[in-house]
Amino acid sequence: MATLYDFTADDIGGHAVPLDRYRGRVVLVVNTASKCGFTPQYKGLEALYRKYRDKGLEVLGFPCNQFGAQEPGTGQEIATFCEANYGVTFPMFAKIDVNGEHAAPVYRFLKSAKPGLLGTEAIKWNFTKFLVDRDGRVAARYAPNDTPESLEPDIERAL
Repeated sequence: MATLYDFTADDIGGHAVPLDRYRGRVVLVVNTASKCGFTPQYKGLEALYRKYRDKGLEVLGFPCNQFGAQEPGTGQEIATFCEANYGVTFPMFAKIDVNGEHAAPVYRFLKSAKPGLLGTEAIKWNFTKFLVDRDGRVAARYAPNDTPESLEPDIERAL
């Protein structure tokens, strides 16, 4: 059975990153956007990352422009926006598709491992979150309106 560690994704600068680099860590994977009503969740995601990274948490941001064209920027523009507005220091990846024919392989894996409401695999909106355990298996899926702060008990248990 596949795990998160079987995939590679390009970072925001376009460099290939084997996700095996996060082996043994708890990972929160989030599809992000800079012009969304949920964009302020960057602040909460960064707070979780700073609070728990030394205990083994990674937060991985995957910008996506598939929902209302709310992530139109280039990688550099996205990175600058995240740092300037929310102080983001967690790893950000290149803009991807999370649904459809061109969905990134890592997102095909996440959606298949933990379908959403009524068994649908499709990502419904920006800031859908997946919690991955230390073995690379998807432990939970959260809706966009689930705040980063509300995930804290699950993250603590996983750590």
